[in-house]
Amino acid sequence: MDARIALAGVALAVAACAVAPPAPVAPSKPETPKESAERRSKAAKPKYNLTGYPPAVRDGYIDGCESAKRSPYARKDAARMSSDAQYSMGWNDGFSICKGK
Repeated sequence: MDARIALAGVALAVAACAVAPPAPVAPSKPETPKESAERRSKAAKPKYNLTGYPPAVRDGYIDGCESAKRSPYARKDAARMSSDAQYSMGWNDGFSICKGK
């Protein structure tokens, strides 16, 4: 009986490891600023104090962190990544910091 329980535990652990979290859905259309703000307000608050950073850095940090966590609020704004150095820096920092956890 104990062997069956142990075997069931091992099987359950193996099955749990085999399921990957869903990948974030690529954005199908650009967001309006209002939609972006609403999405970010639903995401987890950053663990680091971003007060004093420009809004573009904060936006990028939240988007990058949520992308690393593969949350439903993940987004990588390709247009901003290529045209806004502050958003790009924030996205890369957020992704790197949150992926390491």
